[in-house]
Amino acid sequence: MIAEFREDFNRRFDPKLYQQLLERMERETRAQVSFRISETPCFFPASLLSAMATAGAELAHQLVDSPEYMRRSDAAVPERYRVAAESKHPNFMTVDFGLVREADGTLAPKLVELQAFPSIYGHQAVLSRAIHETFALDGRLQWFLSGLDEESYWKLLRQVVVGKHDPEQVVLTEIEPEEQKTLSDFHVMEDRLGIATVDITKVVQQGSRLFYRRKGLAGSRSHLVPIQRIYNRAIVDEMVRKKIHLPFDYCGALDVEWAGHPNWYFRISKFSIPWLDHPTVPKAVFLSDWYAGIGRDRLPEDRSRWILKPLYSFAGKGILFGPTQQDLDAIPSAAREQYLLQERVNFASVIETPFGPTQAEVRILYVWPDREELVPVLTLARMGRGEMMGVDHNRNQEWVGSTATYFL
Repeated sequence: MIAEFREDFNRRFDPKLYQQLLERMERETRAQVSFRISETPCFFPASLLSAMATAGAELAHQLVDSPEYMRRSDAAVPERYRVAAESKHPNFMTVDFGLVREADGTLAPKLVELQAFPSIYGHQAVLSRAIHETFALDGRLQWFLSGLDEESYWKLLRQVVVGKHDPEQVVLTEIEPEEQKTLSDFHVMEDRLGIATVDITKVVQQGSRLFYRRKGLAGSRSHLVPIQRIYNRAIVDEMVRKKIHLPFDYCGALDVEWAGHPNWYFRISKFSIPWLDHPTVPKAVFLSDWYAGIGRDRLPEDRSRWILKPLYSFAGKGILFGPTQQDLDAIPSAAREQYLLQERVNFASVIETPFGPTQAEVRILYVWPDREELVPVLTLARMGRGEMMGVDHNRNQEWVGSTATYFL
């Protein structure tokens, strides 16, 4: 993107440095990073990333500030997973953009999706510094947004995740965390914030209080530690798929705070896209509305330019390109409100690599402290040459995968 840095990196690339990067990431995260890290970072003009960050914030406010949307999005939160004491706004937001080529040749961001759920805030901060130092990138290049640096970034994350509590009484909850691809991120959050990672199925409830079991020192017994605040990374979609029954009253009146209230996972998601009115947003309609004849004029006549998406799934699960009528009819009528038909956008391949031009999808990571403003803090990119950018969809390729973005 910034030709000076792109050309310099490609010219100086050394596979040995890439291997050093992977080894460094395993040391610094205390985990084997199980998703692919690209051989190259991305270099973007500050103005382009600023445009993305501003657009993402505008989209978030269109939803959160709309009483009508908030009322209608009540239906998006399943009753059996509706958690009490919902916050006034989400504490975390991620907004994904692809890049399209305009008629005049300029590049513009186009929304892929948005989610009020935490991303890999720890892993990505470590990766951004590791790439910069391993490949000896230009010292002028930055990776934190909003004028943040390493110290202020982690201070802000501590404010949102830990709050005013003793870090020992704050936990990151996930389903079988040791088996998750994002384990590297959990370890960074543990190390930087002093919190514990806890399998959500092992949480203990006593009355309205929650506890986790902490192992004692060698030879001593484990003991229960009270939980004051939960940084939740457990995805309901996975709970349902794995038929997990939680050992505590997830939706009850619990004496606990949430750093990232679970209801927002549903309120701001693919469900939100048909409600948005913004130049960056592709046209979309709920499948149930489409069958009812509502919003059909939003989509192009050519069905090869459609995408069918389940509303609540991660990592591209269940997405279908160019769905046929038979594909649509195969979805039971009662389930159609859980699917979205969306205009397919042709993203430009803008990253020059030894394997040809490659697409990059940019994620803006935000935090939203209680009673304060939404803040864009960091970016990540996913590079790919297939139909989808997820690292699971670009296997057995080089110069693709997850990476950092730098700007000047």
